[in-house]
Amino acid sequence: MRYELYYWPQIQGRGEFVRLALEEAGADYLDVARLPEKGGGGMRALLRFLEDRRVDRPAFAPPFLRAGSRIVGQTANILLFLGPRLRLAPRAEADRLWLHQLQLTVADLVEEVHGTHHPIAGSLYYDDQRPEAKRRAALFLEERLPKFLGYFERVLERNPRRGGWLVGARLTYADLSLFQVVEGLRYAFPRSLARVERKHPRLVELHDRLAARPNLAAYLASGRRIPFNQDGIFRHYPELEG
Repeated sequence: MRYELYYWPQIQGRGEFVRLALEEAGADYLDVARLPEKGGGGMRALLRFLEDRRVDRPAFAPPFLRAGSRIVGQTANILLFLGPRLRLAPRAEADRLWLHQLQLTVADLVEEVHGTHHPIAGSLYYDDQRPEAKRRAALFLEERLPKFLGYFERVLERNPRRGGWLVGARLTYADLSLFQVVEGLRYAFPRSLARVERKHPRLVELHDRLAARPNLAAYLASGRRIPFNQDGIFRHYPELEG
């Protein structure tokens, strides 16, 4: 099946968690809004799909995925759908629920990262909320980030299969999402991550192992991988590190 991913074309954002799964699996997919408008892509295609009154189960916002006649929205929900199809999820229901739980925890972390530079409202510019952002970022780096990273380190440590993965003995989409989290945090808070990473060797090892996988390495080196920038979730504002 050829999948169609609809997401903003200029940022990694939440859509990147879906892209990583599709790329690692070698799936056939179109990143619709990044295609030329003359070929039916671009922002017009994304907005037209969002506004299409014929869709009886519309997505609230990107990302959303089209798989044949089915439309699936929300990052964690898309990955829940794709996981078994891309062989990035275990077969047992209990393991799939555990995997989904971890992905939802990743979503919580991502939302808190976004809040470090937009603590008041996403509709305001960063410059309109600098004092609040500085305070929020300090609390995030001191209190919340160690809890999240410590949690995932414990999950890796306690996996009874001892394969270095979050769930079971094989790579899952949550491992790929955790890779993206580390990548993003290194960009947004490089000094803070350099200090914290030493306490989380399993997390770092997972990141490095994934970066070396052929499909993922090829994607990261390609033009399909949008660089981090000041419009996405992970943004680098030096003043937010104190």
